[in-house]
Amino acid sequence: MSVVSSSGRLYGLIQLRRNRGLSGVYLVVSAFLILYVVLFPGILSISGFSKFTQNWFPLALVTMAQAVLMLNGGITLAIGPLVSLGAVIAATTMEGALGVPGGILAVALAGLAIGAVIGAIVTHLRLPAIIVTLAGSFIITGVALILLPRPGGFIPEWLSTTLAGDTPIAFLLFVMTLVLWKAFLATPLGLGIYAAGDNPIGEFRSGVPVERVKVVAFALSGLLAALTGLFVAAQTGSGDPVIGAPFTLNSIAASVLGGVGFLGGKGTMRGAICGSLLLSVMINVMFFLGFPPVAQYVAQGLIIVGAVAVPELLAQWKARQ
Repeated sequence: MSVVSSSGRLYGLIQLRRNRGLSGVYLVVSAFLILYVVLFPGILSISGFSKFTQNWFPLALVTMAQAVLMLNGGITLAIGPLVSLGAVIAATTMEGALGVPGGILAVALAGLAIGAVIGAIVTHLRLPAIIVTLAGSFIITGVALILLPRPGGFIPEWLSTTLAGDTPIAFLLFVMTLVLWKAFLATPLGLGIYAAGDNPIGEFRSGVPVERVKVVAFALSGLLAALTGLFVAAQTGSGDPVIGAPFTLNSIAASVLGGVGFLGGKGTMRGAICGSLLLSVMINVMFFLGFPPVAQYVAQGLIIVGAVAVPELLAQWKARQ
């Protein structure tokens, strides 16, 4: 019983350490959510909640895709192009003989394969991830444009209705994704993502397969980004070879907002998801308040800087006391 109690206390201390500095983000998110409910009470209905989660879910997925790599000490600039490619593959394969299952499988395999190849290049050739993924983003965008030069393709109406209708399917998919992530963290590879990101040399000496962990992290990131493209294609009813462009920087911003560090080993996935929620709610609130587009960009930037900077400044101030 004492061992269990000790383990519980240790787990609590670890979680407290990982959440350190996130209180400001949690407070800002809570404030925006309350304001959003006041401005748009319809979100409390099933239909309103469904529409909100459908708009937020793609950003949450790409944020997870980015956070997986940042927790491991990497970063990717290929998120947006992979979203576009996933949408294009979905729109060009679902009308074929294999139908929707074949299209989903094609999207998933493409995301996994591309992510794994990028990860292998970064890992085994010892090249900077930011350079490899930047080059990869151009190649992936080119492939997407070759497959589908302009928006179009075919997405079954029933699939669009299921994923982007008046039922909270997007929220259920989000919960399922979180459950799978928790299950993955219970595996040696999952634990290795945090460990290798925090201290790769020390963990390698301890027997953690650091190189394999990095490749797996890139493969998972590619899978999540490509599946985001599938969901976006279902939302819009077609494939678009450039629809994922905004997701790259937004995924980085949301991860940093959620306390995920660029150097690896710092932060949590729940923090990153909280950052994506803040970005999504922020945009909706400013829309209902009637902010013009230019003012929305300025306000969004100021809030992001404030949410990240204030906790850091408070920590520095406490350290001087």
